Amino acid sequence: MPTSGQPPLLIGSCEPFSGKSAVVLGLAHQLNRQGVPILFGKPLATCLDDLDAGPDGARPGTSAAAVASGHAVAPGQEVDPFLDADVRFIGATLGLAASQLLPSLQVQEPGSVHRRLLSGELAPGAAFVELQQRIAAAGDHLVLLEAAGTLSEGQLFGLGLAQMARALQAPVVLVHNWVDSRSVDPLLEARQQLGDLLAGVVLNAVTPEQVPQLRQELEPALERLGLPVFGIMPRSPLLRSVTVSELGRRLAARVLCCQDRTDLLVETLSIGAMNVNSAMEFFRRRRNMAVVTGADRTDIQLAALEASTQCLILTGAGEPLPQLISRAEELEVPVLKVDHDTLTTVEVIEAAIGHVRLHEAVKATYAIRLVEESCRFERLFARLRLPVRA
Repeated sequence: MPTSGQPPLLIGSCEPFSGKSAVVLGLAHQLNRQGVPILFGKPLATCLDDLDAGPDGARPGTSAAAVASGHAVAPGQEVDPFLDADVRFIGATLGLAASQLLPSLQVQEPGSVHRRLLSGELAPGAAFVELQQRIAAAGDHLVLLEAAGTLSEGQLFGLGLAQMARALQAPVVLVHNWVDSRSVDPLLEARQQLGDLLAGVVLNAVTPEQVPQLRQELEPALERLGLPVFGIMPRSPLLRSVTVSELGRRLAARVLCCQDRTDLLVETLSIGAMNVNSAMEFFRRRRNMAVVTGADRTDIQLAALEASTQCLILTGAGEPLPQLISRAEELEVPVLKVDHDTLTTVEVIEAAIGHVRLHEAVKATYAIRLVEESCRFERLFARLRLPVRA
């Protein structure tokens, strides 16, 4: 158990992609502004996209990174600390020094989980003791830790949310997507597991029109159930968006033009399978679309280019006409060609929208502002005994 006067703070969720990183960014920004320094980390790494290259191209670091990547590290060889990609991004966004970023202890990926299961070991190990020591030596820094995506994830490593909260005596803030009143059940399960360590919740992805009613009716009801509400955040198409480059990666697509514009953000999906008049009317009602249509549907393709289209994704045999590519280049709209059929392509895109990590500067800026406008953390700051202004 850490011996410092200030406990760490855990940000968790009941299900993946609930908005933890957005809340971490907004909360840490408020703390920075009020002069409270932080240390930040994810004990259980989950984002392995950049595993083979650490900060500034460094090679993988801790034993967890080496195990996950299959890289052998010779005894006594010095390695750079492995940082989850989310930690690197949030650290860069907030301007945190390298010394303020905590290495991950384990990696949640099939190979490392399999080896852990076969070992029969459940204790978090020596690395967790080092984390406790870092927390105890944090001084005036608040240690902010992002937990895994669910209440149960990480238990095999001894890094489940409730396990860490109890071991560190850390208050927990849960970020939870709210659909309707049935969404309360996972929060009640978390309350049962965490007890008094559950400091409060932030409800996310609420339909904007419902926010005032929920603030009036829902907050008091949840408070009576022992679930303090720190904020209600409206659903954000921007935060759910995905870059064209990420869609291209998931689809193994060829980029036919405008490679330098694949950082555009896609918020919605449209399928161009109707006649061109109906398509034009439909496209006018949509914004920041990825339009999926057949490679032979030049009429639909040209109509989509005149709307709020971030990329065209062409399916089926054949190649688009040169005049289509020329017009797309004029309007700076990337055109992607895939080998999948339309149904498979749509399924891949639908699985991506709302289920990607917050790794774009425009999203980070918006997340900070959204948390600022939607959340009030005074009670949390008081519980953590932080010298901040109300």
